[in-house]
Amino acid sequence: VPAAAVLAPLRAALDSCRPSVQKQVCNDIGRRLTVLEDAWAQGKLSAPVRRRMSLLVQELQQQHWDAADEIHRSLMVDHVNEVSQWMVGVKRLIAETRNLP
Repeated sequence: VPAAAVLAPLRAALDSCRPSVQKQVCNDIGRRLTVLEDAWAQGKLSAPVRRRMSLLVQELQQQHWDAADEIHRSLMVDHVNEVSQWMVGVKRLIAETRNLP
């Protein structure tokens, strides 16, 4: 899975949240996405994490919020050392995107 296939939709979701979500929150999510991007680029993410993030993004794009949440939870349980630095941002992004009008 190429990093751009996961990061581009996440950044697009963040952009769609910007008008209605506090700037500070958006900036924090953005910082965490950058941490994810760096980890991906440096080969620090295992194949299962990359695959599940790809699935999570697909669910997010289809507005399957519960499915995206479920994948997020399974990543936190199974791969906490790999995802703990940036997954909080992804979780917040799911929640904020779900709340959009």
